Amino acid sequence: MASDLKQRINSIDMMRGLVMLIMVLDHVRERFFLHLQVTDPMELNTTPPALYFSRLAAHLCAPTFVFLTGLSAWLYQHSGTTGQRPVTRFLVQRGLFLILLEVTLISFSWMGSYHTLYLQVMWAIGLSMLALAVLHRLPRWGLLMLAAVLVFGHNGLTSIQFAPNEWGYSAWTILHDRGYLLSDSIINVKVSYPVLPWIGVILFGYVAGPLYSKATNAGVRQRWLLGLAVACLALFALLRGANIYGETLPWQHSESLLLSVMSLLNLTKYPPSLAFLLLTLGVMFIGLWQMERIQHPWGQAIAKVLAHFGGAPMFFYLVHLYLLLIMYQVAIGLWGPNYGQLFGVSSIGYIWLLTVFVIALLYWPTKRFAAFKRRTQLAWVKYL
Repeated sequence: MASDLKQRINSIDMMRGLVMLIMVLDHVRERFFLHLQVTDPMELNTTPPALYFSRLAAHLCAPTFVFLTGLSAWLYQHSGTTGQRPVTRFLVQRGLFLILLEVTLISFSWMGSYHTLYLQVMWAIGLSMLALAVLHRLPRWGLLMLAAVLVFGHNGLTSIQFAPNEWGYSAWTILHDRGYLLSDSIINVKVSYPVLPWIGVILFGYVAGPLYSKATNAGVRQRWLLGLAVACLALFALLRGANIYGETLPWQHSESLLLSVMSLLNLTKYPPSLAFLLLTLGVMFIGLWQMERIQHPWGQAIAKVLAHFGGAPMFFYLVHLYLLLIMYQVAIGLWGPNYGQLFGVSSIGYIWLLTVFVIALLYWPTKRFAAFKRRTQLAWVKYL
């Protein structure tokens, strides 16, 4: 039982750790390859395949973060030895904490200034946690239905738009259409992650919590995870393959098989389309399924490394952002801008090398902090 419990929880940390490392690749790209910007969805005629697939891999990160946040909330609520622990306060405190981090330390880390506050993934997770704090008391079937409506139905709202001077613009910008809440002011505020579908994802994660309960057999859980993966990917193949529903940009056949595949997988992230979520969550379920089945010594060694990163996600998130800011400022100081006002490297290969460097540099600090986090009684450390 102890071994099953350890593997059950470790698989969550491993999955979170994996997407944290993929996230580093995308953030290094945004720091040192911004001169070759990508759109949403990506422009296939101007995006080289290596850059395209580097960006595509990063699509896995946000859905996994949000889903596992809901799952972790359920585990927190049901981890007590004498019944359920209250979860509302837990969700409210951590949701507000994430929003505070987004508008302070995280926003500053991107530009080294507060000229513009970019409300990104931590903002979306924080708001989703606040929504879950209100909604978690609904019956499980009600949460499942609401999650399905938000995830499957929000693409039907694409035609609804508001101009900046209209009464519903601010609310709709937060919920569905990213844009500026404030512009041409002392501090601009841009919503990069509209939150409506993310609320659906965190509800799905919370509803999936019982799969990781102590009462659920590992074999049963793994069958469910594999079944969910197959269902998500099969529905993606049907809806996206036939251009039926769930993505604003239809894919097209090309003379090149590579371009056809790139078009098929070229999905909208802001807000995440149904096709985007079916593909990424399907891949995530495969990862969770496989991570409980690792037996080879090399695989177990890699799993331990991933679990270290996943065991202190916020610590790693903040530290890597400021490390990248320092690296960029040092590069500007040494060599100056070489792409207009930006400094950048000339090849995506350098982005991959810089990613490996950042991960290697932060491995030991993150491992030590994750161990400290497990043994300390300091309440504030748990937030990291």
